[in-house]
Amino acid sequence: MRETFLRVKGAASMPETESGGRQAEEFNAAERSLGELVSEASGNISRLVRLELELAKLELARDARQVAKGSAMLIAAAVLGHMVLILGSVTIGLALWSLGLAVWLSFLIVTVFYLLMAGLLAFIGTRSFKRLQGLPMTSSTMSTTAAVLRREHPAEI
Repeated sequence: MRETFLRVKGAASMPETESGGRQAEEFNAAERSLGELVSEASGNISRLVRLELELAKLELARDARQVAKGSAMLIAAAVLGHMVLILGSVTIGLALWSLGLAVWLSFLIVTVFYLLMAGLLAFIGTRSFKRLQGLPMTSSTMSTTAAVLRREHPAEI
């Protein structure tokens, strides 16, 4: 049987075969006891649950990286906004005052400008959070597994 390997970023390789990951076995059901068949089915279900949990962990790790990236963008926006607000507002406010504007008007213009910049950076950071997809592969495989356990055909789902 032909065996290929799926590559998921940051994950171990897992074989995928045409029989759902296992080599085809030939057996005569009359030669096996009911206990052996139940034991094999139980082992297969345990393996399936372990693989489902591994898939969920991989998807959660992917989402955690995206959350970390979005959080880093928001933290950077806050730090830069704070530094720029203090140093830049004083410098630009004094420059506008030297051009002939009233002191209060000079510093009001600077304050409004930096509020707009902070809003733009916060928008970019929150947009990163909205890109999270949840656990799409896990949801799909879990619904297929549930259908199989209910003895439905996965194509009916």
